[in-house]
Amino acid sequence: MSGKNKSSFTKEEELLLQDFSRNVSTKSSALFYGNAFIVSAIPIWLFWRIHMIDLYSSLISFVVVTLVSTYLVAFAYKNTKFVLKHKVAVKREEAVAREVSREFAEKKISKKEKDERILWKKNEVADYEATTFSIFYNNALFLALVIFSSFYVLKSFTPAVNYVLSIGVAGGLLALLSTGTK
Repeated sequence: MSGKNKSSFTKEEELLLQDFSRNVSTKSSALFYGNAFIVSAIPIWLFWRIHMIDLYSSLISFVVVTLVSTYLVAFAYKNTKFVLKHKVAVKREEAVAREVSREFAEKKISKKEKDERILWKKNEVADYEATTFSIFYNNALFLALVIFSSFYVLKSFTPAVNYVLSIGVAGGLLALLSTGTK
């Protein structure tokens, strides 16, 4: 697509394209990777204090597994957010339209401008709600998978192998499940 075609989109068309895009903003991406890093690093404490893994001798595996898990969890956040955003937008459309109409009831604005503001506000509300729910849902599922796998499924393995497998499986399963969310 040439630059001429891209600039010919109206503000409403650009908002619709943004709404249906899988890309996330830099701010959302930083939020996702920051949260994913924190939730991926939490199990280090579990394996250090409960499974008695030596922190310094396992430092390389902790770092590598945490970074891989961070990527997989952030990937799951993005996929879940994409699916949820459209569901939330549909559910919030009427309430957002009422709020915007009430806000601009006394001001004289055109129907087109009012519709653009409704679309923008609906997109903003859906983006925020989908982001927060995606983080909450995926964090809860990831930590539940880690605890279940480390204490029940992989308990007979050595703590180091248990760590690598439980975090790897939890992150991979989370990423896989997020691709099928509908």
